[in-house]
Amino acid sequence: MSFNAKNLLKLRESYPEITKLVSDGSTLTEIIQQQRQLKQQIVFTNGCFDILHPGHVIYLSQAKALGDILIVGVNSDASVQQLKGSQRPINSLRDRLQVLAALASIDYLIPFEESTPSELLKIVRPQIYVKGGDYTRETLPETPVVEKLGGIIKILPFVGSNSTTKIIAKIRNLESPN
Repeated sequence: MSFNAKNLLKLRESYPEITKLVSDGSTLTEIIQQQRQLKQQIVFTNGCFDILHPGHVIYLSQAKALGDILIVGVNSDASVQQLKGSQRPINSLRDRLQVLAALASIDYLIPFEESTPSELLKIVRPQIYVKGGDYTRETLPETPVVEKLGGIIKILPFVGSNSTTKIIAKIRNLESPN
C-alpha cells in the first residue's frame, strides 16, 4: 500500500486526538484480524470528504448501519487534486480527518495516496464495500478487486442535492466581484 508512512506519522503526531486514525498498514492488519476474530462485519468506504455536508453524514451513517465496523479511506491532498483538479482540496487532509473523526458512525480512518483505494481494499478485505448513488457497480473501478476478494458492493442512494462541487460554486457566486 502506498500511503506515505512518514507523512502519516507526522499527521499522527500533529493530531494525537484523532484516535480513529490508523497510521500504518501493519496496524490496520492487526485491527482487521481482531475484528474478524470477533466475527464483526467490516464495511469499507472511501472518498475525498473535502467539505463535509449532510449528504456525507447521512451516507456514512447508512454505511455504518450495514455492518459492525466502518473503515473510511480518505484521499490524500495529492489524490484529491488528481481527481478533482488543482483548486482542490479546499480543506487539508489533516482538517478532513479531524472533522470525520468526530462522526460516531466512523470507527477507523486511513488516508491513501492513490486515486482509488484498491490497495487498501486488499488489506481490509471488507465484507461490504459501499459507495454513493453517483456510482454504479459497472462504473466503479474497485468492482473487480472487491468481487475477487469475495466482498459485495452496496450502492447507497444519492442524498438530496448535496455536493461539495455545488457548495463551492455557491460560495464562488457569493464572492464579491472586486
